[in-house]
Amino acid sequence: MKRLFALLALSVSAFAQAPKAILGSITAFKAEDALVVVKPDNTDAVNVKLTPETVFQRVAPGERDLKKAATMNMTDMALGDRVLVSFKTGTTEATRILVMSATDITKRNEADRLDWNKRGLSGVVASKSGNTITLKKGQVITVDEKTSYRRYNYDSVKFADAKISKLDEITVGDQVRARGVKSEDGSKLTAEDVVFGTFVTKAGTITAISPGEVTITEIGTNKPLIIKLTADSQIKKMPDFAGRGAPGRMPDLSQMLERMPGAKLDDLKTGEKVVVSSTKGQKADEITAIMLLGNADMLIQAATVPAGRAGGGAAPQMGLQSLDLPSMIMN
Repeated sequence: MKRLFALLALSVSAFAQAPKAILGSITAFKAEDALVVVKPDNTDAVNVKLTPETVFQRVAPGERDLKKAATMNMTDMALGDRVLVSFKTGTTEATRILVMSATDITKRNEADRLDWNKRGLSGVVASKSGNTITLKKGQVITVDEKTSYRRYNYDSVKFADAKISKLDEITVGDQVRARGVKSEDGSKLTAEDVVFGTFVTKAGTITAISPGEVTITEIGTNKPLIIKLTADSQIKKMPDFAGRGAPGRMPDLSQMLERMPGAKLDDLKTGEKVVVSSTKGQKADEITAIMLLGNADMLIQAATVPAGRAGGGAAPQMGLQSLDLPSMIMN
């Protein structure tokens, strides 16, 4: 009898825990079992059962009116598509699968990236007064009641995952990216959208590499720092600049990084110096990389050697933040 009650309890628990809906990406098809594997962003993959009654619909990326969803065939789904799956109560049988094509998402993101570049300004907040934000480079961003705000959370990597925020949360030292109507000389912008966050730049020498993370001895503290790498983290490696350049002279990183091909975790090695950009983490000894730049000896030297050392003056060190490593990368 106790065994029967235990089995009944397990069945009730499984019924209660069955999801009502999930949002994720298609990672596999199992045609022989009439299953599609969907990986939600923050949980384990789910085997979704397809039935003759399952409804398949396509919707454009960013579209919020589900009345505009169009009927599609099951066979039109592809790996990487984003899907919203609704389930039959208490089961993993799909009643409806709403599909956003991975190809359409890529096209939308590229068009969005180009628009941010064309109509945008970015930089570090030097001051904020009333409805104006002044950047350290001298550019001025003006906001109004129609401006929307989004903020990077702790350990956030993706530009698209920034959360709804407000002007009051922007502080001096935050990095800001704004899009809107620019003046002809590009020094002023009336913002339609503002995305911001508190970012840090860390540097050090790699002491260990394991799947999904790198451990460094951090410059300045000599303490171990764990760098987490996600699917959205970018890894690049600086070319060898031996014999070129001079301490204290910073290269144009934005142009260099734009041209550099991506690297992989396997391309890194212990003993190598790296620089990493990240949002401020919840743990003091751990950050999640937005961009990790390997073979960074020259950059670290340029950022930490006093610019006036070779002359008579004692100029202050520029610091790692002067590297201006990309933090808000549009994926």
